Amino acid sequence: MTPTNTQPDVSSSVEEEKSQSLMAKLLEEQGELPIPEVGEIIEGTVISASKNEVHLDIEGLSAGVIRGPELIDESGEYSELKVGDIAQGTVIDMENENGEIELSIRQAGHKKAWDSLERLMREEEIVEAEIIDANKGGLLVRVGRVAGFLPVSQLTIEHYPRVEGGNKNKILEKLQSYITDKFKVRVIDVDEVEDKLIVSEKAAKEEEHKKIISKYKVGDKVDGRITGVVDFGAFIEFGEGLEGLVHISELAWQRIDDPRDFIKVGDVVKAEIISIDNSKISLSIRRLQEDPWKVVVKKYKEGDVVEGTVLKVNPFGIFVELDKDIHGLAHISELSSKKISSPKEVVEIGKDYKFKILTIEPNDHRLGLSMKALEEPSSAKAPEGKKEEKKDEESEDKPDEKKDEKKEEANSEEKPDEKIDKDVEDVKEEKAEEKPEDKE
Repeated sequence: MTPTNTQPDVSSSVEEEKSQSLMAKLLEEQGELPIPEVGEIIEGTVISASKNEVHLDIEGLSAGVIRGPELIDESGEYSELKVGDIAQGTVIDMENENGEIELSIRQAGHKKAWDSLERLMREEEIVEAEIIDANKGGLLVRVGRVAGFLPVSQLTIEHYPRVEGGNKNKILEKLQSYITDKFKVRVIDVDEVEDKLIVSEKAAKEEEHKKIISKYKVGDKVDGRITGVVDFGAFIEFGEGLEGLVHISELAWQRIDDPRDFIKVGDVVKAEIISIDNSKISLSIRRLQEDPWKVVVKKYKEGDVVEGTVLKVNPFGIFVELDKDIHGLAHISELSSKKISSPKEVVEIGKDYKFKILTIEPNDHRLGLSMKALEEPSSAKAPEGKKEEKKDEESEDKPDEKKDEKKEEANSEEKPDEKIDKDVEDVKEEKAEEKPEDKE
């Protein structure tokens, strides 16, 4: 009879021990998986996805869920998740009512989106911005999934709303016409804390403009078209999409109060470049025209009596057009030998009057006029005659009183606008009652 082997299977026991030893070693090496904290970003695999809810398998831990507004992703990276995709989310709750980790793509995406915008600004990269709305100050845009603002001042010539008269409603209409368009822009200001994003279309074309501007220099003559007229001058578009400003003082040699009376949008003009400061170009139209003041002494002389049209009335005097190129100034003290408080008591805008030329200063483009110098001797000097007639009748012992009277008359002639005389004021009031149409 063969004896029975009662010894244990040593080889099998050894293999089991080796396996357990290896598992222990692996567990020891890996340690326990770290438990995430609220605010941390963790990664998972999408196991189900719908419009309002996405479930993730967080390996080694649990299931995670992203719901409702937390699915909004400004970075655009996780905007269309499907089963099998890997996604990251910020932990906002370690355990919800279903025992799942509550996650947010919105927070993680927000951070990524603004980090990306800061990089775009640093690297001066040009991106595309979609116009989503407009107000009187500029355009509301979207860069990626982040809303921003494009100020009117940062628009290029092509899109700048130059509206005649600066009508704000028409400016808004022009800006609203760009809604749904896409502009090439550059990020010029980013502030994640204040949720502020400012972009510039002008800056996006700055390098391109610099290359074009480098082809021009001060003194060059250009042909252009008036694209806008404002109170302080006019804008001219010329060359390859360049624009320069002609200040009101550089429009013409004569005085101009309103550029719109001299030039209009659409006019084709010639101009000279008088300064270039980075992308800012200043132009002049008048410098391409002969200075009429160089020959003014051939047309007019001091002492000449001329006829001119009143163009403008100021508290200190009036501006008078003698001809198309030459304008003169008649100070309020030269409008009448009587004291007046406003030139409007003597003249009306648009009417013609005769003047005597007192001074001509070609270098300073000034010509002084006077109406008072043309007045015929009148009863204004009668008191002097009466004094002569009554000279013998007056008392010899009052020389001071006579000196005061002569002093007042002298003041009346030299500075009628500064003399305060009650009798003259009374005369003015009487005349005002007789001729109310003389005052405005």
